Amino acid sequence: MSEELDKSNYGADNIQALEGMEHVRMRPSMYIGDVGVRGLHHLVYEVVDNSIDEALAGHCDTISVIINEDNSITTKDDGRGIPVDIHKKEGVSALEVVMTKIGAGGKFDKDSYKVSGGLHGVGVSCVNALSAHLRATVHRDGKVWEQEYERGKTLYPVKQIGETTERGTIVTFRPDPEIFKQSLEYNYDTLASRLRELAYLNKGITITLLDKREKDEKGEYIGETFHSTEGLKEFIRFLDGNREPLTADVIAMEGEKNGIPVEVAMIYNTSYTENLHSYVNNINTHEGGTHLSGFRRGLTTTLKKYADASGMLDKLKFDVAGDDFREGLTAIISVKVAEPQFEGQTKTKLGNRDVTSAVSQAVSEMLEDYLEEHPNDAKIIVQKVILAATARHAARKAREMVQRKTVMSGGGLPGKLSDCSEQDPEKCEVFLVEGDSAGGTAKQGRDRMFQAILPLRGKILNVEKAMQHKVFENEEIRNIFTALGVTIGTEEDSKALNLSKLRYHKIVIMCDADVDGSHISTLILTFFFRYMRDLVEAGHVYIATPPLYLVKKGAKKEYAWDDDQRDIINQKFGGSAAIQRYKGLGEMNAEQLWDTTMNPEFRTLRQVMIDNGTEADRIFSMLMGDEVPPRREFIEKNAVYANIDA
Repeated sequence: MSEELDKSNYGADNIQALEGMEHVRMRPSMYIGDVGVRGLHHLVYEVVDNSIDEALAGHCDTISVIINEDNSITTKDDGRGIPVDIHKKEGVSALEVVMTKIGAGGKFDKDSYKVSGGLHGVGVSCVNALSAHLRATVHRDGKVWEQEYERGKTLYPVKQIGETTERGTIVTFRPDPEIFKQSLEYNYDTLASRLRELAYLNKGITITLLDKREKDEKGEYIGETFHSTEGLKEFIRFLDGNREPLTADVIAMEGEKNGIPVEVAMIYNTSYTENLHSYVNNINTHEGGTHLSGFRRGLTTTLKKYADASGMLDKLKFDVAGDDFREGLTAIISVKVAEPQFEGQTKTKLGNRDVTSAVSQAVSEMLEDYLEEHPNDAKIIVQKVILAATARHAARKAREMVQRKTVMSGGGLPGKLSDCSEQDPEKCEVFLVEGDSAGGTAKQGRDRMFQAILPLRGKILNVEKAMQHKVFENEEIRNIFTALGVTIGTEEDSKALNLSKLRYHKIVIMCDADVDGSHISTLILTFFFRYMRDLVEAGHVYIATPPLYLVKKGAKKEYAWDDDQRDIINQKFGGSAAIQRYKGLGEMNAEQLWDTTMNPEFRTLRQVMIDNGTEADRIFSMLMGDEVPPRREFIEKNAVYANIDA
C-alpha cells in the first residue's frame, strides 16, 4: 500500500527539465513540422537556409547539395565559415555552440545578418539533434576545422585537420532512423523544386544538386544546376510556361519602400484562376499575410483607377470586385524583412503591419508606369477584368443554386449519395467513386456506420479550362459541394470555404487503377486544388489504392498492388498461380473491395498534401491546360501504366 502511495506522489523530482537538444528529440514535430517525409526534407532546407543567409549578407554565391549513396546529405557553401574561436560565455568553440545550442547563431545579431529565414533559431542545431551522425567542416582563415556529433552530442572538441585557401562550411548529416521511422529516403524532385525556387528568389546565386544514388546513360550522376539572372521574371515564365500569356512580357519591379526590399513579378494569362505566391525572406508564406494584402490593394486600386479613366467600365451594369482584377493573374511577391512577425512557428502568415503600405506603394508605382508605357497591354488587361466581372455575376447565381442545395440551407443531400449513420464528422468518411457500377459495389461492401458513398458519373469538368459559373453549374461538382456540406464563399472571395459544417473529415477519391482512373483522379484533385484548397491543406483529402492483381493457387490467395509484388507472390506460391488483373473497381465483388481498399485495418490511403504550392500550381496547369508537348513529356517521364495492357 505504501509503495503505491509513493508512486502517486507528485513532487519536484517528477518535473523533467529537458535541455534544448533533448527537447528537440522528444518533440521533433514542434521544430520541423512532422517526422514523415516532409520533415525529413525540411532538415535539408534548414541547413541550406544558413548558406542562403550568408548569400543575403553578401558573403556567399555558390551552394551545393549532394544526396549521398547512403541517403545522407552534404551541403557546402563558399561563405565566411562558421566561427571556430572560443565563445566567451559558453567556454567552447563557437562552432560547437551553433551546432549544439538551440537559439544560438549569428542571425540574432543584427550586425551579422540583416535578414534571415530561420529566425526561430532552430536551424542547424535542430538538424544535428535529429541526425544519427553529423560532421561539420569549416574552411576559415586558411585553416580547416572539424567536429562530429551523434544525435546532437559532440564526439570530440573542435580540431584543426589541415590548411586551405578556400573558405566556407560543409555539413554532412544522416537523419536518425529512431526519429524518421516512416522513411529515410530523399526524393530528388522534392529537393530540386525547393532549390530551384531559392535560385529564382535570390538571383545571382548558383545552387547545384547532385544525386550519387543514380547515374544517367553516360554513367554520370544525376544532377542539376540552378541559377537565375532575372530572378522573379524567370520564375514567372517557369510557372506560367503552360499557360497562354495576355501581355507581351512579365511585369516586374524591385526596389525598397520604407526600408523594406520589395520584389514583384506578374503576368496575365487566358486562364480563369488566380495564382499568387508570396515569400518573406525566402519562406513560402502560403497563408499570405500583410505583404499579400498590400499587393492586392496596390493592384486593385491602380487598375480600377486606370479602368475608370479609360471609360471601358461605363457600360457595365454592375460593380467590378477585387477578384475580377486577379482572374488569370500569376504573381510572385517577395519581401525581405529584418524582423518578421509570423503568426505561429509555422511561418506561413506575415503579420508586420508596415509591410502592407510598402508593398502597396511599390505595386502602384510599378503598374502606373507599365500601363502608361504599354497602352495595348493595358487595354487587354482591362478587357480581361470586364470578362471576369461578367462571369462572376453569372457565377453568383450558379453559386446561390449550389448553396440552396446544401445541407445547411435545408435543400437535402444529392440523390446518389448513400450516407452513413454516424453524425460525428471526425468519425465519418465519404468515398468519391468512379461510375455507378463501382459505386454500387462500394455501397454493398462499405461499413454503413461511418462510410458514405458518392458515385460520380464519368469524368467531371476540367476546372482548369472552365469559367467559374460553368464550374458551379456542373452537376457532379454541385453534388460534391452539397454532399460535403461546405459553404462556398462570397462574391468578394469566391473560393473561400467555411469548413465548420464539413460532414466528413476523410474525403477519399476511389478510382480504377488504370489510365482513365488516374485521369479522373487528377480531374478531381484539380477541382480540390483550385476550388477547395482549404480541404487539402487541412489534411482531409485522400486517395484510395485498390489492388491491380489477385494471385490464387489452390486455397491460397493474395492481392498485389504492382507487377513486382505480383511476381513475388507468384514465386512464393511456387509459380504457375492464377493471376486475375483488375481493370476496374467494378470487377471486384463487395467483399474483395472491402478487404483491400475500404477496410481501415488493412487498406492503404494516400493523404494528399501540398508540399510546394508553386510547383503544384505549375503541374496542374501543365496536366490540365491546353499545352500538349509539356504534358506529353511529363507523362512519358512519370507514367506507370504505359505497358500494363500491352
